[in-house]
Amino acid sequence: MLSETLPKPEKLLGPLKLTPQRRAWITAGVMMGLFLSALEATVVVTAMPTVISSLGGLELYSWVYSIYFLTATVSVPLWGRLSDFYGRRLFYIAGIGLFVGGSVLCGLSQSMVQLVAFRAIQGLGAGALLPLGMTIVGDIYSLERRARMQGWFSGVWGLSSIIGPLLGGLITDHFSWRWVFFLNIPFGLLAGTIIALALVEPRNRRDSRVDYLGVLLLIVSLSLLLISLDQFKDGEPTLGQVLALITAVILLALFIFQQRKTVDPILPLHLFSDRMFSAAALNGLFSGMALFGAISFIPLFVQGVLGTGATEAGWAITPLMLGWVVFSIIGGRLILIVGYRRTVIAGMVSLSIGFFLLSRVTAQVSPLELAMVLVLMGVGMGLSAVSMLIAVQNRFPRSYLGIATSATQFFRTIGASIGIAIMGAVLAGQMMSRLSAMEATEQTEEIAYVARHPDVIVNPLNRAQISPALLPKLQELLAMALQDVFFVGFIFSLLALASAFLVPPGSAQHHARRE
Repeated sequence: MLSETLPKPEKLLGPLKLTPQRRAWITAGVMMGLFLSALEATVVVTAMPTVISSLGGLELYSWVYSIYFLTATVSVPLWGRLSDFYGRRLFYIAGIGLFVGGSVLCGLSQSMVQLVAFRAIQGLGAGALLPLGMTIVGDIYSLERRARMQGWFSGVWGLSSIIGPLLGGLITDHFSWRWVFFLNIPFGLLAGTIIALALVEPRNRRDSRVDYLGVLLLIVSLSLLLISLDQFKDGEPTLGQVLALITAVILLALFIFQQRKTVDPILPLHLFSDRMFSAAALNGLFSGMALFGAISFIPLFVQGVLGTGATEAGWAITPLMLGWVVFSIIGGRLILIVGYRRTVIAGMVSLSIGFFLLSRVTAQVSPLELAMVLVLMGVGMGLSAVSMLIAVQNRFPRSYLGIATSATQFFRTIGASIGIAIMGAVLAGQMMSRLSAMEATEQTEEIAYVARHPDVIVNPLNRAQISPALLPKLQELLAMALQDVFFVGFIFSLLALASAFLVPPGSAQHHARRE
């Protein structure tokens, strides 16, 4: 049991004693920080073609996204654990400072190399905003209020993800791509100032020593893991990628060994002895593998198979995000009625059904049918993600709340990287196999060219040059390859469903250990 593994002097405390006005200001500051973090992950997408035309450096295009994702991911557990040691306020403000400072530098960039370097700083700060924001909510609200608030916070995250591409396009077209980054400055400073003035925390922090060796092992191992997985999605891995992956696994094993013997570990392994935490970690891992892998390839299906433009493809996942937002709010209230277990299982059933239907779509699917499937998937994540977050928060005392909260996001993010890599490898393999078979049977110069450059199917300009007789065949071929990709996602969703049955039965109030 968790109570047998936590330090004996630890008290299971209720929410911080704050006035309603102070609590409202803190909530507003956290919501503003969360909005900025989620918005930045998507708003840059539509600005990047203009950035490339301004700065050049097309070969570094993907690194503008990858480095932000990398530094944000590897820093999540560090921010969470350090906030357990020294308080949320200090590190939330530090995260805001890095995020705003990185935004200023990104807006002033004179080359793509500078932009990539400054995006790393920005991502490092972003890694603090979501987990520490959710942790602060866990600190200041009781179970019933937290269940409602976390749903609304997930709604803010989903809404910002939806409007991000549109806002990025408007800013880029009517002002300058640099204002995509400069826009963060006033809102980030306001959010940091609100938290600095409104959040008051207890002074009694236990003496702790930062495990610097553990920090180093975690950062290096996760960086190698994420970079190698990102390269794996492009097809057959190289020897260097395999060696990087093996090195990452070895360093992760050393990290686990270090966590077992250090006094104040960055990731306390005894947390996994709690069944709710283990269930949340597994569910986040598998659902992240399924959903975020699919999110990466649904626009490809819409643009390459259905033949739309990039703008329509960018909006393709909007039904999924809307389902996620609405049912995050519903799920936060539902857990108070039926408990965590039933809510999470219902969500994973919806996700699995959605993935099964997605794996059956063809080039003849209508936009309405595809939207209905995506809504089902969004409903599944909305019901499960918030439920698992609140469940974990209610199992741990305040001195472990930061790492417990950040871990739920951390495992989902790692799952996303693994899922994208596996699905990308499946897509590359299936496309090469089917194109080779077509080339062997029909043997035309055009097919041979497409076999060497399969990306021409997706690019609207290049696609227009393909002969009308061949294009439908290529679109059908891509549809079949993506069916295999989405079936892999269906398998991941079934694993996520199985992990939902590990959630202990009982009401939300029964599992609350802090109130």
